[in-house]
Amino acid sequence: MIWKQITMAVDIPGVVAVVVFYILILLVGIWGSRTSRKVEKTCDGSKSEVTIVGGRNVNVFVGVFTMTATWVGGGYIMGTSEAVYSPAKGLIWALGLPAYAMNFVFGGLIFAKPMRSKRYVTMLDPFQEAYGNTFTAMLLLPVCMSDVFWVAGVLAALGGTMSIILGLSSTISIIISAVVSIAYTFLGGLYSVAYTDIIQLCFIFVSLWLCVPFLILSPAVTGISQMPHLNQSSGTSWFGELALADAGRWTDELLLLGLGGLSYQAFYQRILSAASAVQAQISCLIAAVLVFIMGIPSVIIGVVAAATDWNQTAYGLPAPFERGDAGKILPLALQNLAPAWVSVLGIACLAAAVMSSMDSALLSSASVFAKNVYKTTLRKQASERELQWVIRLTVLVLGVAGTGLAFAGDSVLSFWLLSADFIYCIVFPQLVCVLFFRYANTYGALCGYILALGLRLISGEPLLGIPPLLLYPGWREENGNTIQYSPFRTIAMLVSLGCIIAVSTLMDLGFRCRLIPQSWDILKVFEEKNKIQLEEMPPVPFEEANTTVQTSL
Repeated sequence: MIWKQITMAVDIPGVVAVVVFYILILLVGIWGSRTSRKVEKTCDGSKSEVTIVGGRNVNVFVGVFTMTATWVGGGYIMGTSEAVYSPAKGLIWALGLPAYAMNFVFGGLIFAKPMRSKRYVTMLDPFQEAYGNTFTAMLLLPVCMSDVFWVAGVLAALGGTMSIILGLSSTISIIISAVVSIAYTFLGGLYSVAYTDIIQLCFIFVSLWLCVPFLILSPAVTGISQMPHLNQSSGTSWFGELALADAGRWTDELLLLGLGGLSYQAFYQRILSAASAVQAQISCLIAAVLVFIMGIPSVIIGVVAAATDWNQTAYGLPAPFERGDAGKILPLALQNLAPAWVSVLGIACLAAAVMSSMDSALLSSASVFAKNVYKTTLRKQASERELQWVIRLTVLVLGVAGTGLAFAGDSVLSFWLLSADFIYCIVFPQLVCVLFFRYANTYGALCGYILALGLRLISGEPLLGIPPLLLYPGWREENGNTIQYSPFRTIAMLVSLGCIIAVSTLMDLGFRCRLIPQSWDILKVFEEKNKIQLEEMPPVPFEEANTTVQTSL
């Protein structure tokens, strides 16, 4: 009897279609793991490098696909639709499209060459080279936090979609999707991730664009130019409006997504896997175009949902926004405005987007932990086989953490923004300085880290239940939470950047000009630099030294 009730509630054909899709992705991931083993036998680098950066043998075609698929995740697809649909926002607040395009353009033109030309393995390698192991381990905290929030956001997106369209429990949907993604990432490293990304990106592109015409032609869509629920709520057009009081928040979120993405290990994992620096730059610039194109269907779906008379659908009134379902607007639109088979295609699209982002996030954090913390600090004598198992186990732990967090919130947009939050405030200014500011040192980096973390925490975060202690101008009370409308994240980032430059410069001048006693160099920064300079100085021949002494006498 119970089984009969379950099968009546669940869309069996849709579930079968999704299961077939998952099996396909898993098989491609297993095939990628076999390719990874073959490369390990022929590659000059270590086995762990094959797992992390694919032996630096990923071609432009695969590189573009895996780079684009990583950014086109559940947060990007559903978060964009949520922003466009929400009455107080509209198209002008769909910041993912311009921000991610900006991310790839800046990454390709400015960051790709210095990272790839020095043959780094992870994003944290330049920090380890400049500041040592302890500070590098400190950076692991915001890096892992961002990836866990990223995983939570994409899984929450998929769980909500499957529960709406297939009638399947969101808990079951999240767990199954997480298990599949963790499984092939666990087995094959970057090769499994890259090859599955190709399949997933194709699914996303075809499925989303195929859904759009059915949604636009639905009888319940009253006309894009009218947009009834937006007009009633805020009196704005579908484009939305940007009031002067909201400009700070808009700028903050744009820079958060655009520049914060430059601090993801997943981004540099693809850059460092390219065969050359030029190839990495080309991949970034092509991905900038593709990621923008991939976001257009989500914008259209958000516009269509806002132009829908929900009283003409099975959903009825009040509208999704009034019920607090704005975060699920994409699956709700698919369910109520399109045929059932089109909704199933939408599910396949979102499942592909989720796994293409989740696997990248898991592998990125696992890579930096194994390479920059475990191998250099915890267990220096670790073998290559041991490192590979550390990567796999870390993938498992982070996957479980992100899966658990996915049940804690409903807004995909919030998770999406939070995933970039701490690395934008803390890691981005550090990365800029370590790559482009020659006088950067551990004293400045440590001060900048503490200042950025402190400013960000006292600014508050509703999703984490952290109340604000520092209120910037323009703050408001919304639904019992204090919301900052000033660019508080960008302020924290800029203060950290200025602190790193100022403290590093002052400490460098102080110790080099002997204004500060050498004994005060408690971090041994300048002592180590002096040793390195002495070791790099060419030896002076005995005859030349003797002549110099006689001349002086």
